[in-house]
Amino acid sequence: MHNSQVNTSLPLNLSSEIDEGKSAEFWRLGDVVVRRIGFGAKRLAGPGRDGADVQERAVALLRRAIELGVNHLDTAAFYPSHGPEGQTHFESLDWANEVIRRALAPYPEELVIATKVGPMKDRLARPDELRGLVEAELQALGLDVLDVVYLRLHGVKSIAEHFGALAELQAKGMIRQLGVSNVRVEQLQEAREIAPVVAVQNRYSVGFGRVNDEILGVCGELGIAFVPFFALTAESREAGGVPDSDAVQAIADRHGATAAQVRLAWTLSRGNHVLAIPGTSSQQHLEENLQAGDLILSPDDLAVLDAITD
Repeated sequence: MHNSQVNTSLPLNLSSEIDEGKSAEFWRLGDVVVRRIGFGAKRLAGPGRDGADVQERAVALLRRAIELGVNHLDTAAFYPSHGPEGQTHFESLDWANEVIRRALAPYPEELVIATKVGPMKDRLARPDELRGLVEAELQALGLDVLDVVYLRLHGVKSIAEHFGALAELQAKGMIRQLGVSNVRVEQLQEAREIAPVVAVQNRYSVGFGRVNDEILGVCGELGIAFVPFFALTAESREAGGVPDSDAVQAIADRHGATAAQVRLAWTLSRGNHVLAIPGTSSQQHLEENLQAGDLILSPDDLAVLDAITD
């Protein structure tokens, strides 16, 4: 975390763990090191309406995540304050960011906050609008510089103009590292010709892997982090309340694990460069998700999971 104040009451000390031979649990995003299991803020609010109780629970959950060693938070201005979990709301911009600031600022020194810009209500922002979005993220989070900013795309062929605009903001010191999201291999290559890319965030999960297998492999070859969204649940289950597949549940039962832990373990098995950012509004689920790195799936388990189609 690179801001003018550091919170010593929420300490994170990762260097000792890396020195103790646990480096496989970590990945380097440019000049910062993160745990491979982080936390995504998209489902932070839960299914209820916004209110003081929702915010207090979210604040407590974020602080608990830091206590458990999470040092990679993934957020966005358009993450919702209410409604079905995972649903995007442009009517409550910056809710998640402001809750993160309330819970954790001044931030622990080793905390990395990644955010994304691009989507606006009903359209993609123009390149000349990206600076305003970045400035709004800085203000909402209470930061001097953003650690990682993804350019989140939809419906465009060339990303050069948009990514070039973010690269200019990086050169001005507003952004430390750049990523791209929802992209194809050729778009990643286009971005890398403009500025270094430290991470790609695309949809990837049990049952929805094949379409992004190529870019996952390319990221591994290039030393770029691959950060799946919808890794914890298939898109059809993002709102919660829908049972997991029998095959996933059977593997979970055999290991004494949860279905979510199985899905996360499968995600992490795709390569050391793959980072998980499971989101939840439940402290119990948070703690379960963070234990997924200890679950070792057998070759037979992996073969079954590879064959699933959601």
